[in-house]
Amino acid sequence: MARVVDTGRPPRVVAFGGGHGLAAALAAWRRITPELTAVVTVADDGGSSGRIRREMPVLPPGDLRMALVAMAGADERTRGVADLLQHRLGGSGALAGHPVGNLVLTGLVEMHDGDTVRALDSLAQLLGSCGRVLPMADVPLDLVARVESIDPDDPERMRTIRGQVAIAATPGRVREIRLSPTDPPVNPAVLEAIAAADVISLGPGSWYTSVLPHLLVPQLRAALVAAQARVVVVLNLEPQPGETDGFSPEEHLAVLRAHLGGVALHNVIADAESVVDRHGLLSAVRECGAELVLAPVAELDGSPRHDPVRLAEALAPVVGVR
Repeated sequence: MARVVDTGRPPRVVAFGGGHGLAAALAAWRRITPELTAVVTVADDGGSSGRIRREMPVLPPGDLRMALVAMAGADERTRGVADLLQHRLGGSGALAGHPVGNLVLTGLVEMHDGDTVRALDSLAQLLGSCGRVLPMADVPLDLVARVESIDPDDPERMRTIRGQVAIAATPGRVREIRLSPTDPPVNPAVLEAIAAADVISLGPGSWYTSVLPHLLVPQLRAALVAAQARVVVVLNLEPQPGETDGFSPEEHLAVLRAHLGGVALHNVIADAESVVDRHGLLSAVRECGAELVLAPVAELDGSPRHDPVRLAEALAPVVGVR
């Protein structure tokens, strides 16, 4: 049974994910509670993060940086620091394309003798963060996927694709995802946050490369199974090309359900305008033992992005905040 949130205090929320999806969730949750912890995927192998993890013995910093910025304070000074961390260096040399924040975080990890959590806490303090950012594992991860071709005449209908960027860029449907290493070490701070949480948040984000990987880490899944928190899933607004092409909201949920492995699911948030088959989604949600919340959570301009204010309005009553 999920823990009942004490209405006399803000709920303790742990949000899982990576990239822009997690940043959107954090932007919503921070409007509800200051007791916020982001647990961030560390499997990125592209762009600046990929270059850094290939050259340095550190976790890929990009998604960690984005989560820190999403939780930064609102005053002029901290927003200025956040803008600096997001700035990408120009030119055509070795540093071109690196966000300043990726280099700063990498430098802090070195200064703290490889302690990523300490480095993240230091940068969060500089940013006046409303919460804490933690990595999902203490070592860089690689994603390995089985991808089914969409071409019926393709002689190799199933391919094994390694790496987050390659998986996202491969046409077809991902049928299976796994981690390498399969049982990575997890920082005790992550497990402590899960045990103390009132709410666990999954999604939105790249389903196979940002959301599901958390459920594949044995220590994380065991902690989630044992947790008394209310588990809330925020569905994507549309399928992601190269990863969930053609997936309906019900299919997204079915894939998630297949990976839960004993993790309870309590609420599913979906955008009211994006759901075509409401009856089908409601049935899929009920099969998971959860309740469906249909609400307008997309940006007003029609773009496939979650609006933080509208998403917060949908999430608040689910966790007992009015």
